[in-house]
Amino acid sequence: MAKREAARDDILAALAEVFRAHGYEGTTLSLITEATGLGKGSLYNLFPGGKEQMANEVLAAIDLWFNEKIYTPLRTAADPAKGIADMYAATSDYFHSGQRVCLVGVVALGASRDLFGEKVKVYFAGWVDALAAALRHLGYGNVEARRKSEQAVLEIQGALVLARAFDDPKVFLRALKESERRLLQR
Repeated sequence: MAKREAARDDILAALAEVFRAHGYEGTTLSLITEATGLGKGSLYNLFPGGKEQMANEVLAAIDLWFNEKIYTPLRTAADPAKGIADMYAATSDYFHSGQRVCLVGVVALGASRDLFGEKVKVYFAGWVDALAAALRHLGYGNVEARRKSEQAVLEIQGALVLARAFDDPKVFLRALKESERRLLQR
């Protein structure tokens, strides 16, 4: 059973990279078979709902990762400043230091936004809410914690776009450090 789950995780990871590179609309069955090494029959056996099911499962896997590595630690850290620092470190790792685009952001900006709108909203709201909780734990009021949290997520997402546009991951890393510094500044 664990081997089957690991194989499915590998398939979902390959699917995520195809969706990142081509968007939902540009992802074709031939790109999927090439990335996963699976034929059409195997893919439809694993994902009877086709490409939409694949995308939903990829988005669910991303949500699970962010819940485990970002949102829950932000909400439960005994030291909220360390929880926030850990968030920036995990964010850098997840986005490969700015070399990997945000798939949820790709979906949010694409034509498939309506198809996956609720998942997009949950991802961003989860991040903003968890970070705001950590900031409230640091002593910020509700309004200021929310505003600072939204700004930090905005900076992270914008830094991903700019790093991609400039083909320079250092832009992302600098932006993360600067965002963290501003966020923890009192």
